[in-house]
Amino acid sequence: MITISIMLATIIQALDGTIANVALPHMQGSLSASTDQITWVLTSFIVAAAIATPLNGWLVDRFGLKKVFLVSVAGFTLASVLCGLAGSLAQIVAARVLQGVFGAALVPLSQSVLLDINPREKHGSAMAVWGMGVMIGPILGPTLGGWLTDSYNWRWVFFINVPIGAIAFYGIWRYIRPTVPNRRVSFDAFGFVTLSLAIGALQMLLDRGEQNDWFASTETWIEAVLLALSLSWFVAHTALRPAGQSFLDYRLLKNPNYVTGLFLIFTVGMVLFATRALMPTMLQGLMGYPAALAGLVTAPSGLGTMLAMLVVGRVTGKIDFRLLLGAGFAITAFSLWQMAQYTLVMSQSNIVWPGVIQGIGLGLVFVPLSAATFATLSPQMRAEGTALYSLIRNIGSSIGIAMVQTLLVRNSATMHATLAAQVNGSNAALLDPAGGYSLATTAGAALIDSEITRQASMIAYTNDYWLMMILTAAVIPALLLIRPPKAQAAQGGETAPVEHAALD
Repeated sequence: MITISIMLATIIQALDGTIANVALPHMQGSLSASTDQITWVLTSFIVAAAIATPLNGWLVDRFGLKKVFLVSVAGFTLASVLCGLAGSLAQIVAARVLQGVFGAALVPLSQSVLLDINPREKHGSAMAVWGMGVMIGPILGPTLGGWLTDSYNWRWVFFINVPIGAIAFYGIWRYIRPTVPNRRVSFDAFGFVTLSLAIGALQMLLDRGEQNDWFASTETWIEAVLLALSLSWFVAHTALRPAGQSFLDYRLLKNPNYVTGLFLIFTVGMVLFATRALMPTMLQGLMGYPAALAGLVTAPSGLGTMLAMLVVGRVTGKIDFRLLLGAGFAITAFSLWQMAQYTLVMSQSNIVWPGVIQGIGLGLVFVPLSAATFATLSPQMRAEGTALYSLIRNIGSSIGIAMVQTLLVRNSATMHATLAAQVNGSNAALLDPAGGYSLATTAGAALIDSEITRQASMIAYTNDYWLMMILTAAVIPALLLIRPPKAQAAQGGETAPVEHAALD
C-alpha cells in the first residue's frame, strides 16, 4: 500500500512536466496570451521545481518524511485545482510555481521511501517500480494531455491530478508511520539562496536562450553572470562549512558510486528528454502526422521501458550492475543510430521499433543505475542524496533539450543554404513540369524552397540523433568507476532498519 500510494504521487508529478505542452495553444486563446507569454506556463513549473528540489533533504531532517510528503501531495493537488480554475496568465503562472514548489519533493521522496522499506536485495525491484513511475511522465504525458484537451478542455489536464492526489494523500497518511527527524540542523540560508539563484539562472538561460538568440541578448548575459557568481559563492561557502552544516552535505560527493551515478543520470536525462522533445515536432511538422497519431507511434517506447524494467528488476543484484548498465547504454546508442537513419519517406514501423529499442535500453539503464548509485550510500543520507539525484537528472534534461533545439535551428539554416546552392537550371528534376518544380515561375520556385526546407530540417534532426548517439556511447567507459556493493559496505553502516516508512 505504501508503494501504491507514493507511486501515484510520483506519477502525477512526472506527468505534469510534459502533459501541459500540447494544451498550450488552447490555453493561449483562452487566457489571451501571446506565444512568448504562454511558454511561462512551462518555464515557471520547471524553474520552481528545480529551485525547491535541493530543499528536500533539509526539510525531511527538520520535520520528518511523512509530514513533508503529506504537505507536498496536498499542496501539489491544491495547486493543480488553481491551475484548472485560472482565468488569466498571471494566475496560472502563479499556480504553476506552487505546483513546482510542492511537487519537487514527490519524486525524490518516493525513491527514498522505496529504498527504506525494501531490504538491499530487493532494491532492484523497488527501483524498477519507481523508474516506471518516473518514466511514464515524458512518455505518456503528451498523449494523455492531447486526449484530455481534445475530448474535454485544457483545464482537465490539471483537474486529472485531483482524484489521484487525494488517493495518494490518504495512502501516505494511513500507511506511513511518522518518525522523529534525524537531525536538528540550522537552516543554511546563504547556501540555499546562492544555489537557488544559480539553478534559477541556469533554467532561465536554457529555456529562453534560443528565443533570445543566446548571447546576442542582454537577458542571457545577465543570467550567465548571475549563474557564475552565485554558483561560485555556493561552492566556496559549502567547502568552508563543516560537514552537516551546509545546505549541501559535501560528504555525498566523496562516495564514488554516487558521483558516478550523478554523471550517468545527467546523460540519461539529456538523451531521454531531448529525444522526446525532437520526435513530436519531427512527426507533425515534417511528416504531417496529426497529434493523436504522433502520440500513438511514440507510445510503444514506453512499453519497451516498462518491460525492460520488470525484467531487470528481478535480476538486479544477481548480475553485475556494470554489465546491465553497459548493455542498456549500448542498446540505447544502437536505437539512436537507427533514428539517425530517418528519412522523410518511411513507414510507421520504422518509427515504432527504434523507439521500442530505445525504451528497452533506457529501462535497462534506469533501474541498475538507481540501485548502483545508492548501494554504498548510508540510509541517513538518502533524503538529500535522492533530492540531488533528481535535480541533476532535471538539469540534464533541460540542457539536452536546449542543446538539440539550438542545433536544430542552426543546422536547418546551414543545410538550407548548402542545398539551395546546388539548385540551378541544370538539375533535370527542376526542369520536369510534371513535378511542379520550376525556377521560371513564382509558384515553382516556392515549391522548390519548401522542399529544400523540409530536406534541410530532416538532416538537422538526424544530426541531433547522431549527437545523442555519440554522447550515449561516450559515457560507457565511466561504468568502470562503479564499485559493486559487495566490495564496499555502505558508508555509515549497512542498510539500517526502516526508519521513514513502515506498514501499520
